Amino acid sequence: MIRIPSSRKRAKTDEKLNLVPIMDAVFIFIFFLLMSASFLSIYEISSDVPIVSDVEPPKDKKDPLALTLTAETNKLTLSRGIPSRPFKTFTRGSEGEFNYEELHGTLIDVKKQHLDENTIIFEPSGDLTYDEIVKIMDAVRMLQRTDEAIFKKNKEGLDEKIKELFSKIIFSNLMS
Repeated sequence: MIRIPSSRKRAKTDEKLNLVPIMDAVFIFIFFLLMSASFLSIYEISSDVPIVSDVEPPKDKKDPLALTLTAETNKLTLSRGIPSRPFKTFTRGSEGEFNYEELHGTLIDVKKQHLDENTIIFEPSGDLTYDEIVKIMDAVRMLQRTDEAIFKKNKEGLDEKIKELFSKIIFSNLMS
C-alpha cells in the first residue's frame, strides 16, 4: 500500500495579501496632506475689468468723477474728470516708500465731496512690486478706525456711516 504524502491531502488555501499596513500608510498620508493644506492662506482682492464699449455713456446732470490713480516708478498721480486732469502727486520719501497715509487722507477728502462714488481706475506700471500695489490698494479701498466718520443719507433719509472709500478698483492697463 502506497502512502500519499500528507501535503497532498491538505487542501491548499490561497494566501491573501495583507492590505492593512498599506491602507494605514495611505490614511496617514492623507491626514498629513490635509493638515499641511490648512496652513496655506490665500487672499483675494477683487477687481473689475474695464468695460470697453462703442456706445455713448448716458448724459447725466453732473460730470463723472472718473477718479484715476496712476502709479509709476517714482510717483503716484491722482487725476479726475474726462479728460483726465491731475490734481495731486505723491513722490517716494527718503526711505523709498510712497506716503500711503497722505494718499489715504487725500482720498478721504475726495470721498467727502463725492459720497456716492465707489469707483477708482488704477493704472500701475510694470515696475512696481506686488507689496507696493497691495499697499496702494489698501490705502484706496478701506477706511481705518482712526479716520474721521463720513455719513451720507440713505433711501429713507437717515444718516448712514460709509464703511469704505473707493472699493471698486478697475485696473486700466492689464495688457501692458
